[in-house]
Amino acid sequence: MSYAAQYLQEAADILALLDPSAIERAADLLLQLRERSGRLFLLGVGGGAGHASHAVCDFRKIAQIEAYAPSDNVSELTARVNDEGWDTCYANWLRGSRLNDADMVFVFSVGGGDAKQNISANLVRALEYAGKAGATICGVHRSSRGCMRPHSRRQFVDHNSSH
Repeated sequence: MSYAAQYLQEAADILALLDPSAIERAADLLLQLRERSGRLFLLGVGGGAGHASHAVCDFRKIAQIEAYAPSDNVSELTARVNDEGWDTCYANWLRGSRLNDADMVFVFSVGGGDAKQNISANLVRALEYAGKAGATICGVHRSSRGCMRPHSRRQFVDHNSSH
């Protein structure tokens, strides 16, 4: 099998694992967010931060949803990490943004975070804060074991794959 054929087959295999009804529920939540003029806060670490940044552009430009990502402001993010620590930088950014029950926090994460293993601790603390603030929590993640599952009201990608 050629490289291109293998790539396309693997992509098709991954897409087949997605739950279309969960994707529709997430889209409905985003539509409701826009209708109530809520804000969308997109979080990610590593590649997820890149996805969050790109998504901010698309949600603002195409969907007309007010959207932000903490990773887009490197000066503020690094100041928070330096002064407050990595594990609380996103939660404190959400606090400073006055996150409320009209808003949504959307997370891009491979593992979903794990407080006990100190994996993506900043996402874990951000989700805890978002839950306390009453914000809708949604996201894309691969692992069924991460902290996103108990916090997320609607997650739409949740699969275990070897890719």
